[in-house]
Amino acid sequence: MSYKPIIIVAGEPNSIFFELFFKVIKKKIKSPIILIASKKLIIKQAKILKKKISFSVTSEFEIIKKRNNLKRINLVDVDFNQSIGFGKITPRSNNYIKTCFDIAIKLLKNNVSNKFINGPISKKTFLKKKFNGITEYLANKTNTKKFAMVIYNNNLSVCPLTTHLPIKYVTKKINKSEIINKVKLIDKFWKNKFSKKVKIGVTGLNPHCESVDDFNEDRSIILPTIKKLKKLKYNIEGPLASDTIFLKSNRKKYDLIIGMYHDQVLTPIKTLFEYDAINITIGLPFIRVSPDHGPNESMLGKNKSNYLSLLNSIKFLDF
Repeated sequence: MSYKPIIIVAGEPNSIFFELFFKVIKKKIKSPIILIASKKLIIKQAKILKKKISFSVTSEFEIIKKRNNLKRINLVDVDFNQSIGFGKITPRSNNYIKTCFDIAIKLLKNNVSNKFINGPISKKTFLKKKFNGITEYLANKTNTKKFAMVIYNNNLSVCPLTTHLPIKYVTKKINKSEIINKVKLIDKFWKNKFSKKVKIGVTGLNPHCESVDDFNEDRSIILPTIKKLKKLKYNIEGPLASDTIFLKSNRKKYDLIIGMYHDQVLTPIKTLFEYDAINITIGLPFIRVSPDHGPNESMLGKNKSNYLSLLNSIKFLDF
């Protein structure tokens, strides 16, 4: 059986990614890997961490030309000059990260694969407030208008209606079309990936889904939208109080819970599963997955980082 390769952008050069990658690559992985990163940096960090890794150096042009003759790890070398193995996260790495993304998008557009992973990236440094997160960055790069960010675990997943958005702007972004678009994307993804109809719970915005104000988002926006989706035969319930929806007896009713803002659903999912979750962008022309953590600058070079989220990211695409 022939497996399509998994395209991986290593991301921020001064992150824990290579430490995790060195650990994960020892596991059984069926799909070839196309790693887009700096060869010099890999060698320097491997030496510091006392790890061994072998790879075949190639180019995006060779991969497009000879896509069926891939080795286990195929490195597309992108130059990044750094005298030391681990340094500080600075804007110096921005052009390097952008070049890596551009190569990955080129490979994906040339149908080399439909499976993509990016390593951790400092959103503040790389995105410079132009995009809320990498989800929006990739949506822009691929001209994707409708997309959803899903934090996935085998037992329970979550989707924030608004992603990396300051809390003061959240209420302005809650509307019927946004909820409907997210539900449709999630339902389609679950059918295609898992061959099942997804069970969705939707939280309210206000405490206990109530408000003393005349205008109440839960009553005026969320509730009528869910009623409409039910009529369209989607398996959905809500609005549900976010302070109790994650209790064991409640969360077991659902495959996925949609929340109105980032921390409303990401705080409980990370509390429940810690590193045993991955970040999936739904709606792109390819499947994009990333480990559910950042560069973790404080752990650089210590060889103590948990690799589970990267391993789960690769396993999710190893088909």
